[in-house]
Amino acid sequence: MRLTVQLKLLPTPQQADALRRTLETANAVCNAISQVAWKTQTFRQFPLHRLTYRSVRKTFPLSAQVVVRCIAKVAEAYQHDTNTKPVFKPHGSVAYDDRILSFALSDALVSIWTLEGRQTIPFICGDRQQMLLAYRRGETDLVFSNGSWYLYASCEVQTPQPFEAEGVLGVDLGVTNIATDSDGEVYSGKAMKNVRHRHRRLRQKLQRKGTLGARRRLKKLSGKERRFATYVNHCLSKRMVAKAECTKRAIALEDLTHIRTRMKACRSQRATLHSWSFAQLQGRRPSPRAFIAYKAVLKGVPVH
Repeated sequence: MRLTVQLKLLPTPQQADALRRTLETANAVCNAISQVAWKTQTFRQFPLHRLTYRSVRKTFPLSAQVVVRCIAKVAEAYQHDTNTKPVFKPHGSVAYDDRILSFALSDALVSIWTLEGRQTIPFICGDRQQMLLAYRRGETDLVFSNGSWYLYASCEVQTPQPFEAEGVLGVDLGVTNIATDSDGEVYSGKAMKNVRHRHRRLRQKLQRKGTLGARRRLKKLSGKERRFATYVNHCLSKRMVAKAECTKRAIALEDLTHIRTRMKACRSQRATLHSWSFAQLQGRRPSPRAFIAYKAVLKGVPVH
């Protein structure tokens, strides 16, 4: 299974400036390549490489491998939609491979290519992330978010074969109670409901106020509710999978696809219904965005 590990970089001001200029230059290259691809209707990576590589190398001060990654980024964008020309933001993420990025895990250092040459930058992460880095495979994304620098490394983790289940643990999801299992254990959603209600009222109050200080406060609050909900869903999914693993049972989940369009809600309940994060908790296939599904695969627990 492929998991993504987030690492926070701790660059000096000079290194941060080099990273920023590298990011801006790489995205400017992506826009130039996208313009050529759109004009010539060349959307596949290898024909686009032959068409743009030499001219980009002469025009922009990027290394050969960074240019290759930029061409791949544009080709991937056109894979999703060839009817719209993609435009890349100046601080959009850039993918690095092993030719232009390497880790020294024992010293918590990363060597990364920039416009100022190779820079050795320390990073911090949790113990679990440090362990997963031993299974790193493929590309690593450099991301600039809210004034901080991050690396998102892709790791290929070996998963066990699903065991032979001796029973089934049914899980019913809800809004008032986040989940209730077939053993009768209730996972209350009171804390999450209170946080959502408090943040909703605070956002409405600040938006009506409309002052500079109110907008600053809104920016500071951005994402806080989402991060709390993610934390709660991580904790609950971990408990459910551990319970199924220790009792040798499979997990049975209901199909909630299109639930928001299949049911009607009065005006006062719409915000609660549309902030219900059942897909993140449940998921229909193993992916890092489907907490129960991917945690169960890592433990060999069958999911239906």
